[in-house]
Amino acid sequence: MRFYLGLVHYPIKNKNGELINTSVTNLDIHDISRSCRTFGIINYYLVTPIELQKDLVKTILGHWAEDHANQYNPDRHNALSIARAVDSVEETIAIIEKNEGQRPLVVVTGANFEHYDGDETSLTNKVEQGNIPCLILFGTGHGLHDELLKIADFKLKPIHAVSSDGYNHLSVRSAVAIYLDRLFGNR
Repeated sequence: MRFYLGLVHYPIKNKNGELINTSVTNLDIHDISRSCRTFGIINYYLVTPIELQKDLVKTILGHWAEDHANQYNPDRHNALSIARAVDSVEETIAIIEKNEGQRPLVVVTGANFEHYDGDETSLTNKVEQGNIPCLILFGTGHGLHDELLKIADFKLKPIHAVSSDGYNHLSVRSAVAIYLDRLFGNR
């Protein structure tokens, strides 16, 4: 199976459902890269149209590619080697399509969709049966904006909370790790 992952910083919703950009964080770059590398994700795309944010990503990635940092912590460089900054989800899809020779199945995650297409097992079955690449998109802020849902091919069932008071707000880093373990763990 050929899986790619995108962490979307635009288009994103704020708590009022308005279209916003969110900021790239150092933790998301490092921790999600490590999860992606552990579970065999081909590339991890940080999606932001803001040049300063892309420069931040390139600076962090460049630091760990330098000889002294790479020698100090080669595992970090190894994990970060799959990360890329891109302008948009559309650019991400185009890159994957060029590399794979076909458009990826675009999968969106979120806890507040009106309907879902299936769980992790149904997703992996669909990808395996169709022998197609897959791009899983995760949102920052308060989730992916509705304009991204229009281009989605598959809406993945959410991670359900078990707290008695209904609290359900994982960090995106935690959500990525849980989904990746559900998709690829114990295989």
